[in-house]
Amino acid sequence: MAKRPQLTGRAAILAVVVCAIAMSLAYPVREYISLRRSIAEQRAERASVEAERQWLLARDRQSRDPNWIKKTAKERLHYCGPGEKCYVVMEQDQGQQQAAVKQPAAVPPWYQTLWESVEATDKGTGRRAVTGKESVGR
Repeated sequence: MAKRPQLTGRAAILAVVVCAIAMSLAYPVREYISLRRSIAEQRAERASVEAERQWLLARDRQSRDPNWIKKTAKERLHYCGPGEKCYVVMEQDQGQQQAAVKQPAAVPPWYQTLWESVEATDKGTGRRAVTGKESVGR
């Protein structure tokens, strides 16, 4: 009895047809997945923008409230309404720190610094620049 080959002509043609179908479906499936991902990203961005929009609308409503305006003016700007006596209490340490900050260090003008560096170089007390040709270990 003759042995039949395991791969017949019909099986080979069927394998080629299955591969062709798989290859023709690969690109559309990839595009479909890519578009689904893009849609999901757009939905997430839309939700983020909508949340920001809602926050801005709430902020707009709040800024139109006269009581909120008065409260904010008093808190942030230390506003004092007509007929009111307002006081700002500062801690003792805070006042000293602000006084220390207000006095900047005395910095000499640029030309004085330049002239002092020229004099130091002339006397030989200035730092010597190292170029690429000189050895650092000298």
